[in-house]
Amino acid sequence: MRKIWLSLLVALFLGISLAGLSFAQDPTGASTLEANPQAPVDYVWVLVCGFLVMFMQAGFAMVETGFCRAKNATNLMAKNTIDFVIGSLCFFIIGYTVMKGADKFGLFGTGSLFLRGEMYDVGKYLDFFWQLVFCATAATIVSGAVAERLKFKAYFIYSAMVSLIIYPFYGHWVWGGGWLSKLPFGLGHLDFAGSGVVHTIGGMVGLAGAIALGPRFGKFGKDGKPRAILGHSITLAALGTFILWFGWFGFNPGSTFNAHHLRISVIAVNTNLAAAAGAFAAIMIVFLKTKKWDVGMMLNGCLAGLVAVTAPCAWIEAWAAVVIGLIAGLIVVLGVYGFERLGIDDPVGAVSVHGLNGIWGLISVGLFADGTYGNYSTSAPFPLGLFYGGGTGQLIAQAIGAAVAVIWAFGLGFIMFKIMDAMFGIRISPQEELKGLDIPEHGTPAYPDFYTMSS
Repeated sequence: MRKIWLSLLVALFLGISLAGLSFAQDPTGASTLEANPQAPVDYVWVLVCGFLVMFMQAGFAMVETGFCRAKNATNLMAKNTIDFVIGSLCFFIIGYTVMKGADKFGLFGTGSLFLRGEMYDVGKYLDFFWQLVFCATAATIVSGAVAERLKFKAYFIYSAMVSLIIYPFYGHWVWGGGWLSKLPFGLGHLDFAGSGVVHTIGGMVGLAGAIALGPRFGKFGKDGKPRAILGHSITLAALGTFILWFGWFGFNPGSTFNAHHLRISVIAVNTNLAAAAGAFAAIMIVFLKTKKWDVGMMLNGCLAGLVAVTAPCAWIEAWAAVVIGLIAGLIVVLGVYGFERLGIDDPVGAVSVHGLNGIWGLISVGLFADGTYGNYSTSAPFPLGLFYGGGTGQLIAQAIGAAVAVIWAFGLGFIMFKIMDAMFGIRISPQEELKGLDIPEHGTPAYPDFYTMSS
C-alpha cells in the first residue's frame, strides 16, 4: 500500500515538472468578457448550481448514514468526505483532461494535465468545477452499496479509479465529443444532466462492489431469505433526501450551462414532478404489499424519480415527467426486492435508485423527447422521441449508451474490486464487522454516549 501511494506522489510531482508551459487562453477572463458581455450571468449561474451539487455530498452522507447502523456512522461520514477529497485531486491531475480534452479517436481527451497550459482558462476552470462535482457524485453513490463491510483503504483506491478512469472515459464518450455522442441514430446518445454518466456509472460500480464483497452478516438466514437490518435514523435519511432534492435543482437546471436559456423553468418543474411521482408510486406499491406506509421506500422512490428524470428533463413535457417518476418508483421497489432475492446486499438501495433508474432515464429520452429544446443549445437540432413521431432512432442510441454504461462500469468495477481483494482483502474481519467500522477503522464512534459493542 505504501508503494502504491509513493508511486502516485512521484507521478504527481513528475507530471507537474513536465507539464507544458504553453500560453494560456484567457486566465483573467478579459477576452471572454469582451466577446460575451453577458458571460458573468452565466458564470454565476453555473457556479451557484455547482455549489448546490457539491452540497449534495451532505445529502448522500445523511441518507446513507440514516439507512445504516449507528456503529458505522463515522465510517460513512469519512467515505462521503474522502470521495470529494480524492475526486478533486484525481480529476485535477488527469481526469478532466481525459474527459474534456481534445478528442482522440472518439475514445479519450488529450491536452495539458493539472489544469495548466491551454487549460488555464476561465471557461475551462468553470467547466472543470462543474464536471468535478458530477464526478464526486458518481463516486459517492458506490459508498451506499458497499456500506458496513468495505475497508477504508479499498475505498481510497476505488474512489481514485472512478475519478481517474471510469467516470472520465465514459463522460468523454457522451459529453466530450466521443463515439457515443456520434452514433448514427437519432442525434447520437443523449444524456442531458447525467442519468447515465453519473448515476448508471455509480450504480453499476456499486453493484460490482456489493457482489464482490458479499452480504453483511445476518442479512440472509440459513434458508436464504433476506432479513431486515434496520438503519439507525429515518430522520437523517429524510434530511438527506430533502438535501438531495434541493441540490437536484442545481444538478438539472444548471446543466443548461446558460442562465439565458429560459427552459430552466421547465427543467425545474420536471425535476420536481418526477421526484414527487416516484415517492408516491413507491410508498403506494409497498403499502399494497405490506399495509404499512414505508417511509424508507418513499424516500428512495423520491430519489429514483430524480435520477430517472435527469437525462430527459430538458426535452419533455410535465406529464411525461410524472410518468417517468411513477415508473421509477415501481422500478426502485422491484429492484430492492429483486436484488435481495438474488442474495445481493445493498444496504441503502443505491443500485436500484441510481443504477436501474439511470438506465430508465436514458431510455425515456428516446420515448418522451418532444422536440422543443435543442441539445444544450436552442439552435441545435431537437431530439424527438418515439411517442412524438421520432421513430426508433433516438431510442436505439439511448439503448446503446445505456448498455455501454452498464458493461463499462460494472466490468471495470468488478475487476477493480477483485484485484484489490486478491492483493490485500477488501472486506473487514468478522469481528470488526460485528463491532462496527467506526472504532476499528477510525477510532471514533459517531455517538460515544450511546456506543455499544453489540451488532
